[in-house]
Amino acid sequence: MEFFVVYITEAHSTDLWQMASNVKDGVLFGNPTTVAEREQVAESCVRKLHIPFPALIDGIENRVEKAYTGWPDRLYLIGKDGVVRFKTEPGPFGFSAADLAAALARL
Repeated sequence: MEFFVVYITEAHSTDLWQMASNVKDGVLFGNPTTVAEREQVAESCVRKLHIPFPALIDGIENRVEKAYTGWPDRLYLIGKDGVVRFKTEPGPFGFSAADLAAALARL
């Protein structure tokens, strides 16, 4: 089974809506305006969260974010057939690692 994370637009950028927890944790990024900037932010996210699988990066036009209503952040589990198998509640407080683990186990 292959896993990927899709990095979409930064929900809590310093120039839009910064959360106090991001300031405390040193997660301070401006909203990327180029693909290269988005790649740098995504790379930092993957590294800091120790994500063990590849990251796909949504383009600056935010097509994936718009298609999956990823803002505020959500996690989706999508089967190889392209069907959504699991979706978290809007986050960051709607994310449950246990629920995601259970969905992965079911697949």
